[in-house]
Order: sequence, then C-alpha cells, then structure tokens
Amino acid sequence: MDLCNPSEIKTLLESNGFHFSKSLGQNFLIEGRVPLKIAEGAGIDGSFGVLEIGPGIGALTKRLSERAGKVVAVELDKSLPKLLAVSLADCDNVEIISGDILKTDIETLVKEKFAGMRLAVCANLPYNITTPVLTKLMDTGLFETITVMIQREVARRIASKPGSDDYGAFTVYANYHAVPEILFDVSPGCFMPAPKVTSSVIKFTRRDAPPAEVKDEKMFFRVVRASFAQRRKTLVNGLSAAFPLSKEALIQVLEECGFDAKVRGETLGIPEFARIAEKIGEKLNAN
Repeated sequence: MDLCNPSEIKTLLESNGFHFSKSLGQNFLIEGRVPLKIAEGAGIDGSFGVLEIGPGIGALTKRLSERAGKVVAVELDKSLPKLLAVSLADCDNVEIISGDILKTDIETLVKEKFAGMRLAVCANLPYNITTPVLTKLMDTGLFETITVMIQREVARRIASKPGSDDYGAFTVYANYHAVPEILFDVSPGCFMPAPKVTSSVIKFTRRDAPPAEVKDEKMFFRVVRASFAQRRKTLVNGLSAAFPLSKEALIQVLEECGFDAKVRGETLGIPEFARIAEKIGEKLNAN
C-alpha cells in the first residue's frame, strides 16, 4: 500500500469511515519523498527508539520503522488506530498508543517502551500545538534529536539570530536546549487537504550543556521572558515590569554587564541574558 498515493489514501479513508478534523490540524502527506527525507534527515538507526506524534495514516511511521529499532506513535484521533492497524500491518516494530501527547507522561512512556535505547522524536506536528509540544519534549532532556515538520514561519523564528525581526523568547529557549537546523521546506501541495501555508522540517540536536553558564535557570528564563514582553522598548522597561528593582538599579545591572542603558532585549544572545540574570539575582538577594 502506497500511503502517499491520493487514490489509495481516499480508498483507505473511505473504507474506514474516516473524516478529516480541522480542530486536530490533520493534513496527510501525498508526496512520498517527504516522509523519506524526514526519516533520513533524522539520522536514526536500529539503536533508536522513536516517538512519533500524530502518525495520521502512517506515511512517516512506515519510513521510520524501516530505520529505527522501535517506533511508538501517539495518536489523539481515536478513529485512526483501527486504520493504522491496516496501513502498518507489515511493520512489526511499531506500536500505536491512543492519547494526547500534551497529557502523556513522556518519562514513563520512554521507560516502558524504549528501555536501553537511544531516543529520538519525529513528527508532522499540528501547527496549533507546536510550541507546547516542543517545550514539553525539550524539558525532558531525554531525546538526542527532535525532527519535526512545522509551519515555516515558526521554524524561521526558532532558527533566527539576535537582532532579527523573527528573534524571540522561544528562539532563546530552543537554542538553550538544542541546536536547531532547518532541513527543507514542504509546499502545501504535498498534503491532503492542502494547508494555507508552507511547512519546514527542522531538526533539534540536544546540547550536552547550555551555550553559556547559567547559575539559576528559572531566573534566566524569567529575564528572557521579560526581555521580549515589550518588544521595541528598551530592555530596562521590560525588566522593570518583571522585577522589584528600580530602573536606576536595572540600568546599573546592564552597565555592570557591559551594556548601554538603552539596549533592547531582541539584540542579545544567551550568554548576555545569562550575565544579566546572574546580576539581577545578586541584587535581589542583597535586598
């Protein structure tokens, strides 16, 4: 069965009484080279256990099963596991789990399903859950790589550099935990139904350590969030709204870190935020 052939897909869906759900962001691939390139780009082999999110009818799942030691796919749509049992009947290293990835205990799932294996994630993510899913996955620190297809606009924000219009708090978060690399774009015509925007496949390779020393991670991300809460305003304005320190004290913090008082948060990188967070922590503890 060719899981990227439109006519075969329609027959499969009709025979199983499937109807697309807009709320679940369902768009199935109809271009066979795409799942193949995703699986190749993920760099997995038989030593890997792969977590897939939202397998759909299994086009990517099948390609992953050809390379990985085991694939566990979590699917929210309760009508799809029955269909997947047909489409993936010859994939004996694939397990389908019905559930919501945002409510799934990932650490427990990994222990139960992938004992002793290297870990990776591959997925064609629904656009509306991209940020919370990536955050949850990276927070675990379990996965060597996370390779996902997401909206191109979001991928470009994640891979952007300080000072660019796309650069934001989630950019800093993602780059703190991993090294992101955009692998390739995917046009709307590669899907059924066709989405209104272009997608990108982006790969995150887990960092062994953050790119700068961070003494207090909670304080670091508190500073990052505050720095982007009031874009286009000076960093002092954002920080003063988030911390019980006077603007004069915050200006002093910035100057001690080697920055001008009028610096903007979107121009700074992880090492700079780390220095500022450490200095603010020192001032708060001194009060």
